[in-house]
Amino acid sequence: SLSLLDTNLPAEAETELRSFIAKRLTKGALFEGIGNVASVGLSIPEYKVGCYYCRFQQENLLEMPTQESDINTPEYVVCFLGGSEKEDTFRLELDKYIQSLKINLALEQKTLETCVKPYLRSWFEDAICPIQRVVQLFQEKLAFLLHAALSYTPVEVKNADERTEKDISRFLAAASLQGLVQEGTMTSLCIAMTEEQHKSMIVDCSAPQPQLQNAGSNRFCEDWMHAFVNGAEGGNPFLFRQILENFKLKAIQDINNLKRFIRQAEMNHYALFKCYMFLKNCGSGDILLKIVKVEHAEMPEARNVVTVLEEFMRE
Repeated sequence: SLSLLDTNLPAEAETELRSFIAKRLTKGALFEGIGNVASVGLSIPEYKVGCYYCRFQQENLLEMPTQESDINTPEYVVCFLGGSEKEDTFRLELDKYIQSLKINLALEQKTLETCVKPYLRSWFEDAICPIQRVVQLFQEKLAFLLHAALSYTPVEVKNADERTEKDISRFLAAASLQGLVQEGTMTSLCIAMTEEQHKSMIVDCSAPQPQLQNAGSNRFCEDWMHAFVNGAEGGNPFLFRQILENFKLKAIQDINNLKRFIRQAEMNHYALFKCYMFLKNCGSGDILLKIVKVEHAEMPEARNVVTVLEEFMRE
């Protein structure tokens, strides 16, 4: 059975949503802590809406879990409704949002009015809008932030309020290739970038527009910056997320193309020239070369190709 704790839906729509969730629970389709997104038909508004829903248990951090306590642990289902199923592009962020709610409930044991309701009301602002706010804040300087995310350059934020600092951190996490390149490569890149002379990129938010130090950019990031800035006129947070996913997809395609050329160049001098021309024309040769250098560190023939490419690029 489902008991209602809080909603801002009209009664009829709430009943329809409850029926939808009850059916999912009966089918065993809700896994603890993992959100789903589905299209739901509700009376108000008179069209289908996108619904993110997630089941979670309230944890008691003071007691050791036992089989008996697991049975008595309260369980909740949280639903967030938007205009379409585009919430799916933010599913990971919403999963983290639910995790924070779970921790807050366990640590603070606050009441529904003082803790849970305000937290639930701000889901869209806190989980969906950070990318949009960062684009609006940085404008043309967004190219430097994209470059830092792609090259694993550490970023230090100064003189910013808590929300802005969190927004920048979330943007960098969303724009990085974490999970798309090998974990060992990512760790090695982070170490390499930290040890480089320019060290951390510093973002100073004391002025209306951020001032940057030790910032790098390239043609690839500048081109994608224009896509973000042009998209800002519509003010649609889902559009920004889609642009960000396309940005990462193109970066991964370029990395894979370069790796293929390097494999060919181990045996073919013409392919080595193709590698060089690709790096020269793709707009992000500086970053791609660093990524493949780390990935091919233990492969002598490929490493030799990368060394030659580095010399070409320097010249």
